[in-house]
Amino acid sequence: MAQPKRIGILTSGGDCAGLNAVIRAVVFRAVHGYGWEVMGIKRGTLGLMTSPPDAVALTLDKFHGEVLRMGGTLIGTTNRGNPFDFPMADGSRKDRSEEIYAGYRALGLDGMIVVGGDGSFKITRRLEQEGGLKVVCIPKTIDNDVPGTENAIGYITAVNVATEALDRLQTTAASHSRIMILEVMGRDAGHIALAAGVAGGADIILIPEVPFTMAALARKIKEIDSEWERDFALVVAAEGCAAEDGRRFTVGNSDGQARYGGIGHYLADRLAAATGWETRFTILGHVQRGGRPSTTDRVVGAAYGVHAVDLISRGEFGRVVVWQNRQVTDLPLAEVAGAPRKVEINGPVMRTARGLGISFGDD
Repeated sequence: MAQPKRIGILTSGGDCAGLNAVIRAVVFRAVHGYGWEVMGIKRGTLGLMTSPPDAVALTLDKFHGEVLRMGGTLIGTTNRGNPFDFPMADGSRKDRSEEIYAGYRALGLDGMIVVGGDGSFKITRRLEQEGGLKVVCIPKTIDNDVPGTENAIGYITAVNVATEALDRLQTTAASHSRIMILEVMGRDAGHIALAAGVAGGADIILIPEVPFTMAALARKIKEIDSEWERDFALVVAAEGCAAEDGRRFTVGNSDGQARYGGIGHYLADRLAAATGWETRFTILGHVQRGGRPSTTDRVVGAAYGVHAVDLISRGEFGRVVVWQNRQVTDLPLAEVAGAPRKVEINGPVMRTARGLGISFGDD
């Protein structure tokens, strides 16, 4: 095929640390390596749905040293509005996919890089199939639930933040003889809670993949008290955990959409009643998404960006760049845009946690 001359990049879904490292790598590889133009599409697919498209030329001079260190995404993102079922102001819903195809054509793109999570990839797969868009995808999600990759951008930074929170909660827990509960993100997969819990010395880790009982949690606290002669405990729980009756906790946003949250409050009330211990909870929330990206997110992000541009140069579209066995590679988008990757119940990190005596509330 003829060498592309102009490519686009957009970030879709929730923000996270490391996105700017990806964007920077794409621009450096495309401009410096191939002499291409790069268009940054603003606010995810919303930027393609405006007329003219909301996009900006990304040139090397825009990427001063601080950009690599910045959290968030300099071109903006959105996690609302499936273009095939887009919510309109009058309450109706509309298929606006044709506007995306028109925006892609108006920009004169020879290929587009989509940095997103599993939900974004499902939409991108359909756009590719029905609209003929030439796409390469890069996985980013703090939940780390994209199939086929060991690391999605933003995950390691989020784990570092959650671990630091546990480090800080440990000292106040010990000072006041309390159970301290940390609620972290993780809707369908408990990767953050599991990794941070092991790194941060949690006594109990609760994840969506493992149902828990309050009786088992109370037994663990009793064990800490009687056998370990310790009068404080640390609990980390993913926001997507369900109560014993299967109920999952959500709160409403000002825009009417529901989001997960509330498991920490639920646990605090019931653990206090079941154990007699003073109990407090902290919801870490969007703190996990912000701040300077970790070294891993910067390095893997750079590798993803370079590899994505190289795929476009070879005309290999419909691919997702992934990290496997300490190297960057790629998989078909059709294989990745599926069900979320959950914690392996018998995987190495779970075995490690159980070997350390950490309870998952199922014993």
